[in-house]
Amino acid sequence: MANVTEGTFKNGDASFYARTWTPEGDGARVKAKLVFVHGFSDHVNRYNDFFPQLAAHGIQVFAWDQRGWGRSVTKPAERGLTGPTSQVVADVAAFVRDKLQAPSEGAPVFVMGHSMGGGEVLTLAGDAQHAELVGRVRGWLLECPLVGLAAGEEPSSLKVLAGRLVGRLLPRQQIKHVVPPEQLSRDPAVVESVRNDALCHNTGTLEGMASLLDRTAMLSSGRVRLGKQVRSVLLAHGTRDQTCSYDAAMKFLERQHAVEDRTSKSYEGAYHQLHADLCKDEFARDVADWILERCEGGKASGEGEGPPPPPPEAKL
Repeated sequence: MANVTEGTFKNGDASFYARTWTPEGDGARVKAKLVFVHGFSDHVNRYNDFFPQLAAHGIQVFAWDQRGWGRSVTKPAERGLTGPTSQVVADVAAFVRDKLQAPSEGAPVFVMGHSMGGGEVLTLAGDAQHAELVGRVRGWLLECPLVGLAAGEEPSSLKVLAGRLVGRLLPRQQIKHVVPPEQLSRDPAVVESVRNDALCHNTGTLEGMASLLDRTAMLSSGRVRLGKQVRSVLLAHGTRDQTCSYDAAMKFLERQHAVEDRTSKSYEGAYHQLHADLCKDEFARDVADWILERCEGGKASGEGEGPPPPPPEAKL
């Protein structure tokens, strides 16, 4: 069970909608804290099944609707208005820092990103300017991160060039980029809910989209390297992800030799949203187990419930 609270998070002059899922029930205690970063055309209230599952294992979850998305948007002109990469990473860093400074009773802090949020998390983790902050995070989790676009999803070079040229004059010009809901999950109910969710507005800006492509190019080319201050990494990816490249993500992790504790798991046949796909329960258990195994006094979800399952991860 989870006690869910709503609030706001402020960074500079911007205010964001935020939500917290805290373990609740007899003997409940916070064993770990997880900061979650959502993806493109997404918002935190689409995780109301996943986060309570983590809270049931003693993991407190903090998440917010990023700049330009969800309930952090107060008027149509703000949709997709993320700003450049420097602003995006600054927002993520500020939210993580806020949770690191909060009373934790010894509970370590982990950071997780999905899709675009996964690319943002990796950009932060590999940024030397944030090395001190990164070193205080116990582990980093990536759910189908945007390290490269899936085959067929890459925009043409002509379209990119035209967008960049216009973007110099009109950086806040909004453009539509629809991620087909049927590519997100094999569950028809999830597909329909995304299609009918007004907060999944599929709207970006020329500046924001150019920055997203630049971050992705940096990650896929190998120019982003994780240092030894990154203690642990878990990469989880669906083999049939039609939005973010499975191969690019796996290659990125293989290159991160400075990180000794790096783990990957492939979900055979799964689509882009592991937390909302047919493998969602398995994925939630894997995430909880991985986090708790890295907590002092933590206990994997299988312990105390009969023989534990074999480790789900593949060490690199």
